[in-house]
Parts: sequence; C-alpha cells; structure tokens
Amino acid sequence: MFTAYVVLTLIAAATTAMLAVLDLIRHPIPLRAAEQVRVSASWVRPIGWVFLAATVGLLAGFVIPPLGIAAATGLVLFFVCATIAHLRIGDFRIGPPAGVLVLAIATLVVTLAYQVG
Repeated sequence: MFTAYVVLTLIAAATTAMLAVLDLIRHPIPLRAAEQVRVSASWVRPIGWVFLAATVGLLAGFVIPPLGIAAATGLVLFFVCATIAHLRIGDFRIGPPAGVLVLAIATLVVTLAYQVG
C-alpha cells in the first residue's frame, strides 16, 4: 500500500505542478479551455495558484497526513466541477478533466487507505 500511495501522490503532484505552471504563465491551452467552458480568462492565473497549493499539499501530506488528504479531496472536488463545466455547455469530450479526476480519486482513496486504515 505504501508504494501505491507514494507513486500515485507523486504522479498527482507532478500533474498539478504542470497544470499550475501552464495556468500561471497563461499558456494558450488553459486559456482556450477556460474560454470553451465560459470561464473568464482572468480566472486562469488564480486557478494556477490553486493547483500550486494542491501540489504543495500533496507533497506536505508525506509529513503532515491531513494536508495530503485535504489536497487530494480538493482536487477531486475541483475536477468534478471541471467535468460538470464541460457537460454544462454540451461538451462531451471530457477526457482531460475526467482523466485527472480519476487520478485524483485514486490518490484520495489510496491516501485514505494508507493514512487512516
């Protein structure tokens, strides 16, 4: 269980770090995605800070478990909302947000199983 916890947490942290960088530099990919789901481009950079906080929280969870649990929970909630945002506008190509949602759920489940169980 420890190995799964470490590997999934590191993959999730790397993913959120990459998303944070793309958002913070206002890369065209997240800007197009925001426009597509009718979210103001002014929200892209703050969302990047949220991803950066999630990255730090996931990594800090190795030392302070409640932070890792909170970060993984926050990611699940964020990507549930992101998936709903796509569905709300009739965009059924939900692969990217749903893929990260699956990663976030797996990370949360393994984190809870390792830390609580």
